[in-house]
Amino acid sequence: MEGDHITTLSTPVMVVDVDIVKRNAEKMREHWTKLGVTLRPHMKTHKTLECGDIMTGGSRSCIVVSTLAEAGFYADHGYDDILYAYSVPFDKVERCAVLAERLSLFQVLLDHRDALEQLRKRPLTDRRVWHVWLKLDCDNGRAGVLHSEPEALRLAQAISESEGVELTGVYAHCGNTYGCRGAEQIHAVAHETTTLVLQFMEKLKAVGISCKSSIGSTPSCSQPISDMAKLSEVHPGNYVFFDVQQSVIGSCGLEDVAVRVLSRVIGHSPHRNQLLLDCGWSALSLDGAGKLPTGYAVIEGHPDLRLLSMTQEHGRVEPLSGQLDYSRYPLGTLLTIIPYHAKRTKKVGIVGKYGTRYGASLRKMVKKIEISQHAKYTCSFCGKTKMKRRAVGIWHCGSCMKTVAGGAWTYK
Repeated sequence: MEGDHITTLSTPVMVVDVDIVKRNAEKMREHWTKLGVTLRPHMKTHKTLECGDIMTGGSRSCIVVSTLAEAGFYADHGYDDILYAYSVPFDKVERCAVLAERLSLFQVLLDHRDALEQLRKRPLTDRRVWHVWLKLDCDNGRAGVLHSEPEALRLAQAISESEGVELTGVYAHCGNTYGCRGAEQIHAVAHETTTLVLQFMEKLKAVGISCKSSIGSTPSCSQPISDMAKLSEVHPGNYVFFDVQQSVIGSCGLEDVAVRVLSRVIGHSPHRNQLLLDCGWSALSLDGAGKLPTGYAVIEGHPDLRLLSMTQEHGRVEPLSGQLDYSRYPLGTLLTIIPYHAKRTKKVGIVGKYGTRYGASLRKMVKKIEISQHAKYTCSFCGKTKMKRRAVGIWHCGSCMKTVAGGAWTYK
């Protein structure tokens, strides 16, 4: 509720410091403006209009999404130039076509000839063409055609020669930066990925193909190297919130992390020397398992505590050493947890409250109050309650047929 003190919130609850979000977004924009490279921010970490507007500087243009539900949501709210950065699923070609025929610019990604054939079978209307990015695997080992395989160049040629299809660019994810520790290692991976992409661009140039180039990951884009100025675009996303994982990697400091999960002490277990919290993996996720001396996350202001384990709705906390002084943690004590992985925490997040400062007054930016399988939600477009969940945080209105998420619906 607007103006409420943070201690009045029902827990577990995820809160976001908007000032830090704005600072992170501005810093990233400054990096890439100086290098003359287009910043295309990824929306999947937050899935909200409010953060989308902050990341795009209010332009509501030039974004990346990872699902068609996200694409539809942002399109419904006036966003354009959307890149669907997921190898085109055959069962979703028609939905992609609807967006491509509706927006000024909707772009897709592929890494296989069969996917190209599916696009050929569904030509766009009104003389529109499919805008396609070739997904290149630059030793990240996830999706993409391997940069060193002859098929990569052949597929690029096939795309550029296809009627009704345009090769817009080459897209690579340097996700292997997530194994780095420190700026030096991040720079090494960023250099390798950038070099491989630029070498591939030279191969394209040699056969008469000119298109854009893009790489992305929050670590590489937070610690950019000079060679990245030769790229057309970058596409980071997690930087909007950052998290403990990014601080460990070297992308940021803990002071740059904008998200917190608030939890209360609900039990004392002297026989185990533990506290019991109302925050389990359904609110925080298990992503930090075995990666921190403080357990699954960092309990802010309590470096002597470890989040030892979690069940779905409970967290077990113990001291790093010695015996707990239970008088310091009476039942109802509010603890602030810095999550290991903000993207996953947001995905399973309990609320969408956004605030200015922890311990200060909050302002209501997102209308989502609580996620509940049994709650009723009202569509902000038509006011009906015929809402069906498509994915976590993504809903579809059975009345007006709009896809909504984040700040687009209200709790009733």
